Amino acid sequence: MRLESETKVLETDRLLLRRLSLEDAEFILKLLNEPSWLRFIGDKGVRTLDDARNYLLTGPLAMYGRFGFGLYLVALKDSGLPIGLCGLIQRETLPDVDIGFAFLPGFWSQGYGYEAASAVLAHGHRTYGLKRIVAITSLDNHSSIKLLERLGLTFERLITLTAGGEPVRLFGRGFPGGS
Repeated sequence: MRLESETKVLETDRLLLRRLSLEDAEFILKLLNEPSWLRFIGDKGVRTLDDARNYLLTGPLAMYGRFGFGLYLVALKDSGLPIGLCGLIQRETLPDVDIGFAFLPGFWSQGYGYEAASAVLAHGHRTYGLKRIVAITSLDNHSSIKLLERLGLTFERLITLTAGGEPVRLFGRGFPGGS
């Protein structure tokens, strides 16, 4: 059994953010098939527990190995119930590290996104020395746009991440001592 102290990355008043593991495949399968994930983030083709394990291995777990950071599981501190993901991502298509987050709909509009993302932004700057963190959103993801603005990120421009891909909004935030 995994010890909390071995995987815990951040703790807030109400939340525990920890590294994902293959044991989280069931939660990943559920979250990645939520209509909101499919609409705003995209279909990752995760349909089975094996697909979810593969997503974890080639995505978050691989990123921990390469960069030391990645997406973290967000759980309620009092019960351990997983409610979403929040973390830092280094994409090949972006020069800066970006923050990403997604929560199960039952946990929207309760301040969890802000609480988790604030902690992740501070962690990225403090622990990894990041001078700038960006975020991307689909054009009509108004809830995420509002959250990014509340976190101090500002809209910079529209970009496409892949040739022929849909445009997305790029937001950015610099930290003291950085650009």
